[in-house]
Amino acid sequence: MTTEYSGTGDPARSLALLWRTREPASRKGRADLSVERIIRAAIDLADAEGLGALSMRRVAERLAVGTMSLYTHVPGKGELLDLMLDTAYGETLTSEPTGDTWRDRLEDLAQQTWALYLRHPWLLQVATSRPPLGPNLIARYERELRAVDGIGLTDLEMDAVLTLVGGFVHGAVRGAVEQAQAAERTGLTEQQWWHAHAPYLEKAMDPHRFPLAARVGAAAGQEYQAAGDPVRAFEFGLARILDGIEVLIRGRRTAG
Repeated sequence: MTTEYSGTGDPARSLALLWRTREPASRKGRADLSVERIIRAAIDLADAEGLGALSMRRVAERLAVGTMSLYTHVPGKGELLDLMLDTAYGETLTSEPTGDTWRDRLEDLAQQTWALYLRHPWLLQVATSRPPLGPNLIARYERELRAVDGIGLTDLEMDAVLTLVGGFVHGAVRGAVEQAQAAERTGLTEQQWWHAHAPYLEKAMDPHRFPLAARVGAAAGQEYQAAGDPVRAFEFGLARILDGIEVLIRGRRTAG
């Protein structure tokens, strides 16, 4: 996947746009153009064609305006990418995570993040080690922290738990996105691909040479009717991570 990096724009300009403290565009700008419209067009473009298609020129074409008109509102692609990220993060702020326990709440947060990546696969193409420090990202972090507040973790452990779960979702969802993209670009579903390849694999692979691969692979293939099942892998992995966090919390309570 093509990788872009957040936080590459001018810090003062990015933060002013993210927090909407920047002065409105001059009168020379188009009256029907706004930062919000530009962000929406950029997200729609990235959703449809991937992050590699994103450029100020392509966004301007989508809005049927001249490229220079965009610069009246957004200085460049770096700042625009930060705005896109913060706007996408805002989609998760419509409600509090559901559940009576911290485990239920963390699971709900993970499911919401999984769904966000599926809606906007281009998010996986952005390296966010230097995140856009906008209002939606901060509100999202606050919301996530509330899910694990008061359960016996230190502040640093609370942050680490969120990082652990978020990193797992980020890695796990790639399989689901790649499956969807493969089906779209090849015209074959996973099941169709598997049924076309499985008979040849059975003939070619020697079960005496690869006994474990033959046994386990046959069981998995029969169950998934595909080379893998990203959704099931996500659910299994998330449950094991939550199990580990639970051991940490129980240990802290026992020690206390």
